Formats: sequence, structure tokens, C-alpha cells
Amino acid sequence: MSDVASLLGAPLPAAFQFTVSFNAIPSGIDSSFQEVSGLEQGMDVEELREGGENRFVHQLPKGVQQKKLTLKRGVAGLTSPLVLWCKATLEGGLSIPIVPVPLLVSLLDASSLPLRSWLFSNAYPVRWDVDAFNSTKNEVALETIELAYQYAQRML
Repeated sequence: MSDVASLLGAPLPAAFQFTVSFNAIPSGIDSSFQEVSGLEQGMDVEELREGGENRFVHQLPKGVQQKKLTLKRGVAGLTSPLVLWCKATLEGGLSIPIVPVPLLVSLLDASSLPLRSWLFSNAYPVRWDVDAFNSTKNEVALETIELAYQYAQRML
């Protein structure tokens, strides 16, 4: 790995130092997560076979598709703004309007400065899961929040 870093002229970023910022939630509150996943986009394509052409199949673009963004952390208290937002969205029975918010995920360098950032537009919770409780393990109780969003944009 160090050979690759020296070829590039910079150390490779570590994946363990990152921040998550919700526009509607004050900075520093509800920004600590154990894991962030789902930063993935792909192009949907439609295969088109051309009559008489047997060497290849045309791949026609249909649109961009992204996974849901998944955040994992220790179970938070009921006063957490993120918990209140998830609770209102998922337990409101759609009688309360869903309030989408912008979300920024930043990978940090050794000085805690953003190295890469992704902005997720109009994110809102679509699943909220608490890991199984197990009396034979000494682990933190974790909750997983899955968010849908309109589109993602790499900022840095």
C-alpha cells in the first residue's frame, strides 16, 4: 500500500475518520456514527440487440440509480433531533409531511479537515432498525438509519 501512496505523492485517506452533517440539525449534534455506507451510484442501461450484429449488444443509458445511504451508531436517546426526525417521519403514518433535509458526508484527513465530501439532496429516513439484543455478548446496542435521497453530488 505504501508503494501506491508514494506513487501518488500523497498518503491514502483512512476510512475511519469522517463526519455526517444534517442541515436541519445544529453542528456537532447527532453527527457521530460508527459506519456510513451506500455511497454508490450506477447507470441503469437497457440492452438493445441490433439485427444481424452478433459481435456486441448496445448498452443504452436509462438513468442514474443510487443505493440508500445507511448510517450506523449506538442507540441514541429520545431527545436526539435525529431520533425525533426519524420518529416523526416513520411513525407519523404519512399524516405528517415528510421533511427532507440536505446531508453532507465528509471523509477527513489527519488534521480533521475535509478530504472528500458528498452532498445528498433531500434526504429522509425510510428505515430505522435496532440490532438484536444478545445477553451473551458485551456489545453496544446499535441502530441503523437508512435514508433515501434525491441525488448525490461529490463536492471535493
